Amino acid sequence: MADPIHQFEIVNIAPLVKLGATEIQLTNSAVFMMAAVAVTAFLMVGTTAGRQLVPGRLQSMAEVTYEFVADMIRSTAGEEGLRFFPLVFSLFTFILFANIIGIIPYTFTVTSHIVVTATLALLVFFTVIGYGLYAHGLKFFRLFVPHGIPGYILPFVVLIEIVSFLSRPISHSVRLFANMLAGHITLKVFAGFVAGLGGALGAIGWIGGILPLTMVTALTALELLVAFLQAYVFTLLTCIYLSDALHPGH
Repeated sequence: MADPIHQFEIVNIAPLVKLGATEIQLTNSAVFMMAAVAVTAFLMVGTTAGRQLVPGRLQSMAEVTYEFVADMIRSTAGEEGLRFFPLVFSLFTFILFANIIGIIPYTFTVTSHIVVTATLALLVFFTVIGYGLYAHGLKFFRLFVPHGIPGYILPFVVLIEIVSFLSRPISHSVRLFANMLAGHITLKVFAGFVAGLGGALGAIGWIGGILPLTMVTALTALELLVAFLQAYVFTLLTCIYLSDALHPGH
């Protein structure tokens, strides 16, 4: 059976530049990141360049995606949150298309690497801190002081709020990374059962492989749903965190 972890290996494709003893390589991870960006650019620019009064399928998809993200921001951060629309929309579409592309056989899922999801989570984390301090100054730290808390337990509650705030990048990144990693490993294992049974037992093995093949088909459909849900959850949490930067008071 093929190693289910092998699909996550980062492979150097071509050297780009050498800085002293360090050589920067073009990797499969970078290629599929660029692919996700290219798909997003095509959806939002290519399909709307010749906008029509009665939109076609691709233009409708672009408009629905735009409104979906805008409504998500309004419902969590209010109208003020729309100033972060470019960031939120970019995160949603990048993660969504990176997840979907990774389901295609012989591709690479960039969101299955913690370094990618942690970078996105830290981008959101420092945006919240930076904008919160810029817009509210030291009043931003009211985020850690809930209203109506008795004074004798306030220090303990503040400590909990600080720890919870600092742990956001961890939970934000691990949720996406773990779900994509686990889903692809499961797909690979069941696909390995199909190939292993067929190779070992011939015709009988292929008949016995019907069940795992059915499971692979069902899991692929589930992974498509998970690809969307994980992009949605990551973006929704981003909106909630950005709401704290806009409205730090509880």
